[in-house]
Amino acid sequence: MSNAPLPSSFDHDTDFYEENRWQKFSRRLKEEPLIPLGCVLTCYALLGATRSIRRGDHNTTNKMFRRRIYAQAFTLAAMVAGSMYYQTDRQKRKEFEGAVAERKAKEKSEAWIRELEARDLEDKEMRAKRDAARQAARGGVGGVGEGKKVVEIGEAKGEGGGVVKIGEAKDEATGKITEAVKDLMQGKK
Repeated sequence: MSNAPLPSSFDHDTDFYEENRWQKFSRRLKEEPLIPLGCVLTCYALLGATRSIRRGDHNTTNKMFRRRIYAQAFTLAAMVAGSMYYQTDRQKRKEFEGAVAERKAKEKSEAWIRELEARDLEDKEMRAKRDAARQAARGGVGGVGEGKKVVEIGEAKGEGGGVVKIGEAKDEATGKITEAVKDLMQGKK
């Protein structure tokens, strides 16, 4: 048996996924614009140092290495300051994302349970129809005529059980199954 989770009609729902990588990157860039600036300054200083080494200019090389150190210190300071400044915002965001994830997981679980209950109800209806057909084939045990047989349906839903004639149950179940198959073929679910 496979360890993969059971397939669900909710697997391809994009509402369960809030933020992709690019959106997260752009949000973080807007929150802390000084860190990328420090990285660019560091790269510029390294590029300048490389060029001055190739030219043989030792004074410019030393200046560029000093600028690299300053740029790295600026980046580190921006990271620490940004971390301290946005700490409460990040904590609130994590709590919010956790609540959203918990709510969506609960909704998905409830939808899956509803789907399983519907399948269970269909299965019970099919079993009841099959049992009724077997009794009819045996000659109607119990003295009840074929048109008068009844089947208890609805116990799985918690409705207290309703009395439905076999002909009606057959037509309703067949209609529900046909509609479900049509919906699946059209990609509605």
